[in-house]
Amino acid sequence: MPGPLLAVDAPSLLYRAFHALPRSITDARGTPTNALLGTANLVLQAVERHDPRAVVLCFGAEAAGYRVELYDGYHADRPEMPPELVPQWSDAPAFFGAFGWTVLETPELEADDLLGSLAEVEAEAGGRALLFTGDRDMFQCVGDRVVVLFPAGKGEPEVIGPAEVHTRYGVSPDQVPDFIALRGDPSDGLPGARGIGEKTARELLRDHATLDALLAAAASPRTALRPRVRAALTDDADALRAYREIATLRHVDLERPADGPTDWAGAAAAARERGMNRLAERLAAHAA
Repeated sequence: MPGPLLAVDAPSLLYRAFHALPRSITDARGTPTNALLGTANLVLQAVERHDPRAVVLCFGAEAAGYRVELYDGYHADRPEMPPELVPQWSDAPAFFGAFGWTVLETPELEADDLLGSLAEVEAEAGGRALLFTGDRDMFQCVGDRVVVLFPAGKGEPEVIGPAEVHTRYGVSPDQVPDFIALRGDPSDGLPGARGIGEKTARELLRDHATLDALLAAAASPRTALRPRVRAALTDDADALRAYREIATLRHVDLERPADGPTDWAGAAAAARERGMNRLAERLAAHAA
């Protein structure tokens, strides 16, 4: 059986690696390489563990324009990219391309949308997809043929399937956008419904299944919802629909990636060129 497609949320892992490793890790010119090194190690760990048929690193806009139009607070509080990360970000396509990995970018949408689209294309073709990301929004993609690899500190990434989504949130993957709309998402700047936290959002979706059904129940004169909850839903109904649209992934029209093995020798050369000597030795051993 062919291995799964490994689709990587490159911004998520680059930021994670940048903040996890010291900025004193540099190349011969003194340019920081900590984010590139850490991301390479994370992806290689997944490659060695899951033997993917191909690896695709996804980049996109910081905030898709239509999402900002729906809610101007979307990503508004995110700080500027640290200056030490800027040159690494620019070098990422060449560096990871040397591994034989595909780099995809969508200028209008976000890396999340690319990951979700790759998962869709792969599953429709009868394959399996692994989405390597630290973004919980991606739990909406999980299914029989799609799992999320969620970074877990210094250990191996946690494999998130439908059961794990339900254990974490008490909802099914297809309810994740509705759940985010109700609970909010501080990392994206989405406030959610006033006074409705994770527990209440879970209970509401358990009883009503979808945001639309819940809003219809809130608008009914015979509703059984508590007055405070009903008021939050009816007063903010349009905003909640906008939050759900923001949280829902957009499809990117793309073809299923071809099989592409890791180029261990090319990767070793690229690592050595950037002063990552220990990584280069590890990659050269694979090539041998």
